[in-house]
Amino acid sequence: MAIVLGADKAGNHLKELVKGYLQEKGFEVLDVSDASQEDFVDVTLAVAKEVNAAEGNLGIVIDAYGAGPFMVATKIKGMVAAEVSDERSAYMTRAHNNSRIITMGAEIVGDELAKNIVKGFVEGHYDGGRHQVRVDMLNKMC
Repeated sequence: MAIVLGADKAGNHLKELVKGYLQEKGFEVLDVSDASQEDFVDVTLAVAKEVNAAEGNLGIVIDAYGAGPFMVATKIKGMVAAEVSDERSAYMTRAHNNSRIITMGAEIVGDELAKNIVKGFVEGHYDGGRHQVRVDMLNKMC
């Protein structure tokens, strides 16, 4: 399982902080950001491609507000994504929706909160059961 990270220019500082945090915790991290990807659309598509490359991969995209990458990710067939700005939502979107990508806004989420959000997301586990009906519906969209 790899945690795939991406950020545009506005999210780069927070992405680097998140990357260091994940590496300290022993996670395999793949950073798909590069200087040519100045737009959140390109960054989100690059993250989604790598998330879809292996079933256990998860993705985190960071820009200024989190809304743009969320909109992009939800356009990809079979991708369940959530825009989050708190720890509980990050954990619950894994547990109930089997989300594989979260998006965050660097101008909304501070450093320590970002670490807690990432912790909740990557340590969360899908509950399955009664939630599977909704996840199947989401996966059929787009």
